Amino acid sequence: MTCLDPFHDRVFRNGGKCQKLTQFFSRGGTARGLETTPLPSRDTCLTHTDGAHARRSDPAGYDPAMTRRWLFADQLGPHFAVGHDGVLLVESRRALARRPFHRQKLHLVLSALRHRAAELGDSAVLLRTDTYTEAVRELGEPVRVYEPTSYAAERLVRRLHADGVVEDIDPTPGFSLPREEFAAWAGNRRRVRMEDFYRFQRLRLDLLVEGERPVGGRWSFDDENREPPPKGAERLDVPPPYQPREDDIDAGVREDLDRWTREGHLSPVGDDGPRVFAVTRREALAALDRFVMKRLGAFGPHEDAMLRGDWAMAHSLLSVPLNLGLLDPVEVVDRAAQAYRDGDAPLASVEGFVRQVIGWREYVWHLYWHFGPTYRRRNALAARRPLPGWFDRLETDQVDAACLQDALTGVRERGWVHHIPRLMVLGNWAAQRGYHPDALTEWFQTRFVDGYDWVMPANVVGMSQHADGGAMATKPYVSGGAYIDRMSDYCGGCRYDPKKRLGDDACPFTAGYWAYLDRNAARLEGNHRMARPLQQRHRLADLEAVVAQERRRAATPP
Repeated sequence: MTCLDPFHDRVFRNGGKCQKLTQFFSRGGTARGLETTPLPSRDTCLTHTDGAHARRSDPAGYDPAMTRRWLFADQLGPHFAVGHDGVLLVESRRALARRPFHRQKLHLVLSALRHRAAELGDSAVLLRTDTYTEAVRELGEPVRVYEPTSYAAERLVRRLHADGVVEDIDPTPGFSLPREEFAAWAGNRRRVRMEDFYRFQRLRLDLLVEGERPVGGRWSFDDENREPPPKGAERLDVPPPYQPREDDIDAGVREDLDRWTREGHLSPVGDDGPRVFAVTRREALAALDRFVMKRLGAFGPHEDAMLRGDWAMAHSLLSVPLNLGLLDPVEVVDRAAQAYRDGDAPLASVEGFVRQVIGWREYVWHLYWHFGPTYRRRNALAARRPLPGWFDRLETDQVDAACLQDALTGVRERGWVHHIPRLMVLGNWAAQRGYHPDALTEWFQTRFVDGYDWVMPANVVGMSQHADGGAMATKPYVSGGAYIDRMSDYCGGCRYDPKKRLGDDACPFTAGYWAYLDRNAARLEGNHRMARPLQQRHRLADLEAVVAQERRRAATPP
């Protein structure tokens, strides 16, 4: 047994324990606060629901013919099969340190890895090395891998495969549709639209359909899921989300992150705080159960609404366990569909949630590969302004705009806000100010706990910034203060007036909207969905003054 110490930490391999193994093992050598799980028998299927397992051609749980399986930190659920010779898990110092990740994202990834190692017991090898290549060479035996979730990791795995270190690369079971099947579906389509893909997914998975028709007669209930928050409410009348309990593994992770930061190995951003998201299979299932049984019914109507005092609203908070690979997306939507069939949740709420998971999430995953590695560098609107320091560092002391202040605070405190603050506050602000889309993509990827290389390009470059020139979305998602006023309680107590575009109390979102249209008029004039607002700007007698006002605002916090 070899002990490595790049972060003053140790190795756990093949049941052996180094003398100074990190705090998440007790002096007796077992995981404290956890049950250790032996390697499953070859007759055991670890997939949570029969429906999810039946729809997969990829084996789950255990493969007696397989050599050791190298699992990345987003492949930690039972549907990622464990090899006969066990599992390799790696904490790479370089991967942790190469970007200014949110402190809580680093915690979640390390906690999830270490919990999985503890669950697998003697069948797990957890190596802490400078690089992944160092780890697999230190292991000294061939490994099999699943398709990674980034271009960089895929290049690494293919290089190691060519070197004979990786025995084979298997299709990922982390998404319901294999990459080659999406490529076949996309074919020679001029545009790959979400609506078409979503219908394809519903039919393929036999989900909320009756034959070839959607249950309820409509594929989408979006028009029922866009209600503003209840008047006068500070919070939705819904039970709170599942809250995990931290354990000794979390304590060890927190101690390590504190030490590595003090020693200059890491430069995280954002606040530390109690762990909010699931990092084990057991926690993920509990979070799923809590959402489906207690919160799903309230999810739909107000899924686009924002309340200053209710950061979670009725959202599932399942993006982190899904992106860590702890939940199979099919089992998640099957649970939601069953709630509808049992009469426990209305169709509009269930459909809206299903759309998020096997519609949007999988669509974004496949577009990452479909558009290619240079997609995130597209800049059709020539937005070149760098992110200002206060935005980049999540500093809100000088931000007076209530919506922007609250969104940035949420990112700083939790590394998470739901999709509307992301799109219509943070993304909207960035588009109006002309922040560089590649830099903004990197910001979202590193500041959000559910941000990954495959997650953010389509969400930011395509959906939010329209920097791909319409390859993904039919129009830019920009708006003035009126939208935020309607869909939130921010504007009532804000120093800015959403109805004003000029003056000291003019809403920077309202003024910024008209400045955005004026700046990008020539580039958007061929977009028929933008024809009316582009024409409307000519009716503004004060347009020139508004544009000058927003030019003077530049990078200063609003």
